[in-house]
Amino acid sequence: MTKRIFVTATNTNIGKTYTTKLLLKEFASRGFSVGVIKPIETGVLDGYATDGEELLECVKELNPKLWHLEVEDIVPITYEAAAAPFVASNNTPLDIKKIKNKIEEMEASCDIVIIEGAGGLYVPIDDNTMMIDLIRKFDAVALLVTHCSLGCINDTLLSKKALEDKNISHIVAFNCRDSDESFSQISEPYFLKTGFEVLKVGRDIEKICDVLYN
Repeated sequence: MTKRIFVTATNTNIGKTYTTKLLLKEFASRGFSVGVIKPIETGVLDGYATDGEELLECVKELNPKLWHLEVEDIVPITYEAAAAPFVASNNTPLDIKKIKNKIEEMEASCDIVIIEGAGGLYVPIDDNTMMIDLIRKFDAVALLVTHCSLGCINDTLLSKKALEDKNISHIVAFNCRDSDESFSQISEPYFLKTGFEVLKVGRDIEKICDVLYN
């Protein structure tokens, strides 16, 4: 059975696409056939889905079976406005079947499918669906990507609690950027002293993949 991993984050612009590409490359290096889906992308102007195109280029290099894919296979639902799907679509009901069909088509050529969310966990999609709900609907394990700047303690714990409250299996990884030099003094001490395992996206991608695949 194909493994499904849902990459989510504490907010937008945290590094989901960067992390997704690292996961794809690491799993491919282990001999797995990889695939990727970003169910919804907003801010798509003139039909160019920035994240989708980036993911498409990456996965086609890693999995020759997917040479025929188009960006619409990676991102089945797009909206022009750079806003939450609820707003960008004028609260159009989510076509969950369309997304599931694309995932199933992808799985025919894959051992692992990485599903990249949009924004954070409580981004509204329609009246009845938040981004967090897709993780359960797709029967996936979650990777919560969080940041390393001031405020990451609050943001990380809130998002982690949201996943725990819905009994969603997950791990947390920190995407530390060059500008986050203060993390080791300002925020990391709390995580270490409370027994929170600090996995960093760039440094610990092999371990992150080990935990996600088990």
